[in-house]
Amino acid sequence: MHKILFVCHGNICRSPMAEFVMKQMVSDAGLESQFEIASAATSTEEIGNPVYPPARRKLAEHGIGCAGKTARQMTRQDYDYYDRIVAMDHNNLRNLKRMFGDDIEHKISLLMDFTHRPGDVADPWYTGDFEATWQDVEEGCKALLESELA
Repeated sequence: MHKILFVCHGNICRSPMAEFVMKQMVSDAGLESQFEIASAATSTEEIGNPVYPPARRKLAEHGIGCAGKTARQMTRQDYDYYDRIVAMDHNNLRNLKRMFGDDIEHKISLLMDFTHRPGDVADPWYTGDFEATWQDVEEGCKALLESELA
């Protein structure tokens, strides 16, 4: 079983987009029984809030739903449970280190590090550019899935 947790600051834009894109890719490949995929926040700012409407619309443009998803904060139990904790940017990595100390199990990585252009997933919260975020998330999830299946 591959257990993946996507993480961003608020869990209303990038990490839920990655969660539902990855779930769709896994479903399309007929691999649902081999994966458990979720997302969470490093902050408490958006706990209980639904996926941000422009992120929901971007997913819907690609036939992907996210009904029922609400933001939640990552816990120590999540660190212990998930095999991979995939952050959207370097700020998320810094926050995870503050929350959990050193990543002695080497579970934490950046989504874009699985691609040929490592770095941060574009943050639409400040730019409003959900297409750039979509492209990063799609590319990153494809590469992550390939890595998991290798």
